[in-house]
Amino acid sequence: MRGGIPLGRIAGIPVILAYSWFVIAAFTVIAYGPVLANNYPGAGATAYLAAFAYALLLLISVLVHELAHALTARLYHWPTSKIVLNLWGGHTQFENFTASPGKSVLVAMAGPAANLVLAGAGWLLVAPGPLPGLADPLANIFVWANLLIGIFNVLPGLPLDGGRLVESAVWKATGSHEQGTIAAGWAGRIIVIALAVWFVVLPLLSGNRPDTSLMLITVLVGSFLWMGATASIQQARYRSRLHLVDAAALAEPAVGLPGDATVLDVLRHSPRGVPAVVLFGPDGRPAAVVDETAAAEVPAALAAATPATAVAYPLAAGAYVKETDRGAELLAYLAQLEGSDYAVIDDAGTVTGLLRQLTVLNAITGKQGPGNEGARSGAEGRDQGPTR
Repeated sequence: MRGGIPLGRIAGIPVILAYSWFVIAAFTVIAYGPVLANNYPGAGATAYLAAFAYALLLLISVLVHELAHALTARLYHWPTSKIVLNLWGGHTQFENFTASPGKSVLVAMAGPAANLVLAGAGWLLVAPGPLPGLADPLANIFVWANLLIGIFNVLPGLPLDGGRLVESAVWKATGSHEQGTIAAGWAGRIIVIALAVWFVVLPLLSGNRPDTSLMLITVLVGSFLWMGATASIQQARYRSRLHLVDAAALAEPAVGLPGDATVLDVLRHSPRGVPAVVLFGPDGRPAAVVDETAAAEVPAALAAATPATAVAYPLAAGAYVKETDRGAELLAYLAQLEGSDYAVIDDAGTVTGLLRQLTVLNAITGKQGPGNEGARSGAEGRDQGPTR
């Protein structure tokens, strides 16, 4: 319930209604209800119920759009974790899968195609003639809404579905998924600029005052598209640096000591705080990291009698990785852990390093953080070695 209201499952796929959807539903009732009440004077409060029905029809249209994505992806065995319907429409969240340019396009285009099918079905309903009462405007708006959703989503820029066309074309030409995503993200930004020029700038230059509602919609939609395009570009840049996320290369040197070690043992193995010292728990697994500052402050006369655990902070449960762990799998594992430090061990279970969360983040973002220079250089040097 924290993320929204579960609506159940369709074809085994969980569907969540985000609380933000009620914002667009309220806006639809407030904006469209008076219009219906004015056009149908005898409708009374029913006009506002019809406006809410319009919001529900839009919700169904978005749900069909997202289901088309999910069911097409199922043909390629891409697991779908959930469909979320929200303020901006909705999105289909996939789990890990292996994509290709062609499959990516087909999955993306399934959504707009579904809306065009709905528009066609609605047109068959209204084409013979007007429907009775409020059913007629609702049916007509359903047709136009699905037509616009279908056409708008085909525009060639992320986060719109049509952006997958640009992404896949560049991906196919360069062999780089990341370059394709970045190109499609920039195409999405160009679309935002074009919308702003068409609906705001040109009317102002021609001496006309832009319609307030249209300008507000342009600003809201443009902001959403710009944020989505920017997020796509950033994610692609992060993915391009995944090869630098290497436990062995990013870890700082460390040694492991038994849990009953004393501060004197720590100072012997790490006289100046280097290498870091990891303490094992009773189960033989990394359990704590010695705070070198606290260890150094223990008086020399008390070092042999002071347990190392007194100057250590605990590691989260399972906060240790193997030297061979790297890439997306390593990130996925670290994301499940609490804390910010992780012991690095070899195949024999010997501690060889200490991996810091900040070091991993700096490797992904390309930022140079304090104390990260050596780790970053090691990762880059490791990547630049000869290949076979």
